[in-house]
Amino acid sequence: MISALPCEDGLMDEIAFPPADLKAFLTLCVGSWMSLRSRFDLSGSEDDWHTSDRGEVTVSLSDQAADSILSVTSADGAASELRFRSDGGLVVLAEGAERSGRWQLRDDASLELELKVGDSAATVLERIWFIKPNLRLRSTTAIATDGTPLQARFCSEIRRVSSPQT
Repeated sequence: MISALPCEDGLMDEIAFPPADLKAFLTLCVGSWMSLRSRFDLSGSEDDWHTSDRGEVTVSLSDQAADSILSVTSADGAASELRFRSDGGLVVLAEGAERSGRWQLRDDASLELELKVGDSAATVLERIWFIKPNLRLRSTTAIATDGTPLQARFCSEIRRVSSPQT
């Protein structure tokens, strides 16, 4: 299936859906997104184990040598950079810290990210997938070294599109 996507100059680009490779997947991520995020802290008290909030993020893509770089900026100005290496390596720069891990594009067209958390051996697993070209879902789980889940997050994001100009 070929889908039309908004681009910066207001014209529509066409891209295959679902994305078949990393470049197509990252290209599909580009744009402004409205999101609803839910966070579940499994070690939290009975009163504060869950939070939800709305937000907006802008995603851009650039290439450097063999790497693809996804830059994500939230409405409050917080920025992060995800560097996807062609060998499956991943480097995430956020809040002055750098974390490394791996990425994998799965057969179901979802992108799976695995990152180590700080000096601990805890791991964060994130899965990102598209239901439609303008509807993206993300789930994230933080897991302790013994396999115990520590935190879970779920996010649904809708691409912000402008009305066609006449």
